[in-house]
Amino acid sequence: MTLCKVIGTLVATQKNEHLRGQKILIVQPIDLRGTFIGRDIIALDSVDAGVGDTVLIIQEGQGAAQVVKNKKVPVHSVIVAVVDGLEVLE
Repeated sequence: MTLCKVIGTLVATQKNEHLRGQKILIVQPIDLRGTFIGRDIIALDSVDAGVGDTVLIIQEGQGAAQVVKNKKVPVHSVIVAVVDGLEVLE
């Protein structure tokens, strides 16, 4: 899983028929302090996240496909949780 911040929404008037009804968000990985790291990622939303939310995503593999529950959906990244709080002990 990767910790990310939702930075935008992707709108597509034409998309794969199995993606109809799916909300697609743009997320960027963050470190434990909330600093942006890495590149933007396009992810399917399975938890009704919104712009500004801190989320956990699953990328690739069987885990992402299992969350969507449809083997025909072309998926690479799925948002699986909205993070309500984060505490790092140092």
